Amino acid sequence: MARPTIADIARQAGVSKGAVSFALNGRPGVSETTRARILQVAEEMNWRPHSAARALGGARAGAVGLVLARPARTIGLEPFFSQLLSGLQAGLSVRGTALQLLVVEDTAAEIEVYRRWTSEHRVDGFVLVDLQVRDPRIPVLEELGVPALVIGGPGRHGALPSVWADDREAMVSIVDYLAALGHRHIAHLAGLPAFQHTQRRIRAVRDSARRLGLTAVSLPTDFSDAEGAAATRALLARPERPTAIIYDSDVMAVAGLGVAAEMGVAVPGELSVVSFDDSALARIVHPSLTALSRDTFALGEQVARALLAVVDDPAAAGDTKNPTPRLTVRESTAPPPLTR
Repeated sequence: MARPTIADIARQAGVSKGAVSFALNGRPGVSETTRARILQVAEEMNWRPHSAARALGGARAGAVGLVLARPARTIGLEPFFSQLLSGLQAGLSVRGTALQLLVVEDTAAEIEVYRRWTSEHRVDGFVLVDLQVRDPRIPVLEELGVPALVIGGPGRHGALPSVWADDREAMVSIVDYLAALGHRHIAHLAGLPAFQHTQRRIRAVRDSARRLGLTAVSLPTDFSDAEGAAATRALLARPERPTAIIYDSDVMAVAGLGVAAEMGVAVPGELSVVSFDDSALARIVHPSLTALSRDTFALGEQVARALLAVVDDPAAAGDTKNPTPRLTVRESTAPPPLTR
């Protein structure tokens, strides 16, 4: 069935196309009786405004975009992203705004989507995640002049506003806790090395180890359970294996628990495990995971409110610092065997 047009509505209502345009856009020029009749006909014909026509008229798209250049398989497994997306959509729904999500292969494809969606007026703004070292997306979004908000920081995101929490301070709290338990040999299974937050966490582990007199190693992964398991297996096969492992995601930490069980390494008796992300998954496994806790759903809602404020008034743009995630101690951590 063909999409109904303004001409179709005008013919059915017995008025001019100009009168239909006035009525549908809430402009003066028709009587209230005529306006009501036109709106009734439009509703009966299930008429909806064409996005390109709305754009030409300066109307908003009623959607914001989130483009993810990560493997779709790993995103689907991560509770962090599901909670973030749920919070984003909940915050946007208050204003009747949709979340338009697309997963792409790489950063070049992500940038192309920004250009295309902006030119097509598909969205009113963008949420940007996974800030990169020397991020090429920042100058593109600044050039496009479209409202955009970054999840992450501090700094190195140009003039774009951000909502962020202190990853470094959070990681330092983990290393300090493990050192207080008596651990002296720590490993860190990090995320993708191109991400700013990965580099901040690696530096935090290195600097804390120096300050506390520990030995520590950070190994990059793609956040997947497969790479988390493989890296854990390699670490536990070393002649001098770590007594504690910090994982940059709960999915990798759970995979690490499985490998430890497979290799006969008791957790937390011989190995302590800490996750940088908390989730229901971290709470229901056995032993339950010591993890950094924050309300990721509420973070998504906050990001939605902040971006909509920038869409309404670009002068409202600014950085917002969230509270640092707090360490929640559970069953997966204990002093290493020699200090008991």
